[in-house]
Amino acid sequence: MTTSKFNKYWTLITILLVAIIAISSIVAWARYSPSQPIEISIPSAQEPQGRIYIGGAVSNPGFYSLKAGDTIDALIQAAGGTTSSADRSWLKLYILQTGEEEQPQKINLNRAEAWLLEALPGIGETRAQAIIDYRQQNGPFRNISEIIKVKGIGTATYEKIKHLITVAD
Repeated sequence: MTTSKFNKYWTLITILLVAIIAISSIVAWARYSPSQPIEISIPSAQEPQGRIYIGGAVSNPGFYSLKAGDTIDALIQAAGGTTSSADRSWLKLYILQTGEEEQPQKINLNRAEAWLLEALPGIGETRAQAIIDYRQQNGPFRNISEIIKVKGIGTATYEKIKHLITVAD
């Protein structure tokens, strides 16, 4: 009889341990959540408006207009989309402090399309196309002063735009 009593206790202990393991597994599974993107929302009373700097691995880094309802994807597309080296799982948001000045947007001579080059002072449709033709024939610009080698662009034009252009990747 003692063996039968021992088997009943052993069976009861085994059932209790299985129940504890099952409940612990369910609780652990319920608390586990794979990394999901966090959505940030700003209360409507504080809808952001103004300008936002989009930099890093985008085609045309710089300042862009920010309106209520703009999505991150729309802002990235306004900057010409991401480059092939972009890691879209990491974004940085920087908010200027009161009194802090924004840097002027620089146009990358190695990536900019004609319409963007035309926005530079003294660069019209013809000179913008000449810049594109130059980089197609000679490869990317190595420094900004190389732009004076482009037909129709001299030192006077270079002096007007040198603070607005870059050749950074």
